Amino acid sequence: MNETIQLQLNHRSIRSYKAEPVSDEMLQAIIEAGHRAPSSMNAQEISVIVVRNAERKAKLAELAGSQAWIAQAPVFIAIVADYNKTDLGVRKAGQMQVIHESMEGLLVAGIDAGLVLANMMVAARSLGLGIVPIGGLRRTPQGIIDLLGLPPLTFPLVGMCLGHVEKDAPLKPRMEVNTFRHDECYDASHYQEAIDRYDETIMGYWKQLGRADGLTWSQNLGNNLKQVYYQQVKPVAAMQGLLNDK
Repeated sequence: MNETIQLQLNHRSIRSYKAEPVSDEMLQAIIEAGHRAPSSMNAQEISVIVVRNAERKAKLAELAGSQAWIAQAPVFIAIVADYNKTDLGVRKAGQMQVIHESMEGLLVAGIDAGLVLANMMVAARSLGLGIVPIGGLRRTPQGIIDLLGLPPLTFPLVGMCLGHVEKDAPLKPRMEVNTFRHDECYDASHYQEAIDRYDETIMGYWKQLGRADGLTWSQNLGNNLKQVYYQQVKPVAAMQGLLNDK
C-alpha cells in the first residue's frame, strides 16, 4: 500500500479550520493539480474561482445553506462549468457551439468538474491540509452567479473548503465494497442485505459520536431523494444558456 492510496483510504471531510492562512505556494500547487486533471476532448471547460475575502466567504456560506465552515476556512474554491471559454474557441474556428445545450454537455462538465475536485482534494491532503466538498453551491445558484460575477454559459457546480485542520473528523464507515464493485456484469442481488447491515453500522457510528439525531443511511436517503433538493439548478442553468434539450 503506497502513501497515495493510504491517503485516499483515510479521507475524511474537515469542517473545522485554524485561522492560519494557506500559503500561496500550497494554494498554487493545489490549483495546478486541478488544472492538470483529465478533460474530455481537451475542452478544458472547467474554471475555478479562489475566494479568500472574508465577506465574500460569509455570503457564500449563507447562499450554500448556512454552512459556517465556508466562512471559517481560509480558502474556498468554486468549480465552474465554463462553456463561455470554449465558445470563444469555437467561434475562433468559425463554428457555432451547441454542446452547452445538451444533456451530454451538462454530464461531461459535471464529470470533468469531479476530476478537478478529486485532483485538488488529493493534492491538498498530501500537503497536510483539510478539505470538504460543498455541493450546496447549487442551492441558490443565481446568488452564487451574481456574487462571483459569472457570465452566461457558465454555472457553479461544486466548491471546496481548504485550510489547516483545527479539529479532525472520524473516518465515516462505507457500505461494503461489493455494493460498489461489480465484476463483468451488474449484480444487485445482495443489495438489500448490505443496506440492512450498513444501516446498523451507520447508527453505531452516530452513537459513537454521541449524535442522537443520527439517521440510518436509508432514512437519510428517504428524506433527501424524495425531492429535487436543489430546485433552482434547472431554471437558472437554462437562464445561463445551459440547456438539456439535445
